[in-house]
Amino acid sequence: MRQEKRGFKVVLDTNVFISSIFWRGNPHKIVELAVDKKIQIYTSPEILTELEEVLKRDFEEDHEFIERQVALILEYAKIVKPLKKVDFVKEDPEDNKIIECALTAKADYIVSGDQHLFFLKEIFGIKILKPKEFLDELSK
Repeated sequence: MRQEKRGFKVVLDTNVFISSIFWRGNPHKIVELAVDKKIQIYTSPEILTELEEVLKRDFEEDHEFIERQVALILEYAKIVKPLKKVDFVKEDPEDNKIIECALTAKADYIVSGDQHLFFLKEIFGIKILKPKEFLDELSK
């Protein structure tokens, strides 16, 4: 990775956080970049709440496991409180929280595994990429 590619502001969708927790694929590599301070991850209270809900509901994880995962995220991610609500994703309004976070953080990228967000491709100059596309972008 070239020096000028460092320091991008990135918002990870909940599904990317989930994948980074359970599997060692591209989402995990992205988190490692954040831990190594090569990129800056931003998140919001709403995204963390959704993460907690998904870990409990879909993965049946206990309270201690969930708290540990959130604490780990807080070691490398900055929390922003979105300034305004948006309504760009009509098919899945819950996805708007990702865009709200990215706009507040003045992010360069949103990394997601969600088709509803991919449909947008870019919003207000923020590129929306899949994890592999994001890693490919960084290696250019």
